[in-house]
Amino acid sequence: MSDHDGPRVVTEDLYAVLTTPIVERDEMMKSLPDHLDYQVSLEERGIMFAAGPLFDKDGVPPRAGLIIIRANSFAEADEIAKADPMHARGLRAYTLDKWQINEGGFTLKVQFANRTTALD
Repeated sequence: MSDHDGPRVVTEDLYAVLTTPIVERDEMMKSLPDHLDYQVSLEERGIMFAAGPLFDKDGVPPRAGLIIIRANSFAEADEIAKADPMHARGLRAYTLDKWQINEGGFTLKVQFANRTTALD
């Protein structure tokens, strides 16, 4: 069997930041605009892969957040996570894990006529 006969595994290493609140929600919400500005800056610079809140089965409020970032090392990913205003101000704690993507995919549909996009 040659190297080309079986499935080819292509991996992508990203970093997962699981962020959890450590202060009351009202106090944390005061820094939400700065946090969101930081998230948008990461997205614009191509650092952020995805981010959003995590909910339990009851749904409100979110119990944590998950931020997936592109970085060259744990140290670089940690600096990016530390710079988030929620973390820098001691409002949220985080854990950092390297995430190796081995399988999966997504579909992007762009319709020019009605100027819509859909991600599945």
